[in-house]
Amino acid sequence: MTKVLIIGGHGKVALLAAPLLVAQGDEVTSVVRKQEQFADVRATGAEPLLLDVESADVDALAEAFKGYDVVVWSAGAGGGSPERTYAVDRDAAIRSIDAAQRDGARYVMVSYFGAGPDHGVPPDNSFFAYAEAKAAADQHLTASGLNWTLLQPSSLTLAEPTGRIDADATEGTQVSRGNVARVIAAVVAAGDAAAGRTIAFNDGDTPIDQVL
Repeated sequence: MTKVLIIGGHGKVALLAAPLLVAQGDEVTSVVRKQEQFADVRATGAEPLLLDVESADVDALAEAFKGYDVVVWSAGAGGGSPERTYAVDRDAAIRSIDAAQRDGARYVMVSYFGAGPDHGVPPDNSFFAYAEAKAAADQHLTASGLNWTLLQPSSLTLAEPTGRIDADATEGTQVSRGNVARVIAAVVAAGDAAAGRTIAFNDGDTPIDQVL
């Protein structure tokens, strides 16, 4: 049994991923910011943990991560002010990576298709802060020495998941949140076989297990 901690546990992808992880025999805890989100988390079969990652320091995060085999980052500021985007998507993510190093947990980062220092988003675009934040967090992860997997789904939809993706595309189109959740579950199940992999993907025709 793998002990999994999902950060951003009340997000749409996380709420879809948690029951898949539970169904494959994992023990899942979902980190949320509000007590009123507990019921939604428990409905997935996961156990909620109240923790504001935006304000938690590395020590607090490391304490929360103790005993977990895998940390999944599925959190985000969700747009809004650039300041909050940097605070969550860059600074909090980087602190969580540093915290995971204390216990050596595997780390699965949900990023986006096209993320990286050469993201190409102009500074006057409202997406710029997010692109910059994710580039910094992703680079910190890949340089961390952790057993990491970087997931880069394209534009997210609410379409029914197919369990099939295209991980060879050079351009992002779209992918269902349900398929992203299935990729997370498959990466957790794959263990070391998924280490050091960056998987950029759209909806497609290849079964997820085959990609891994």
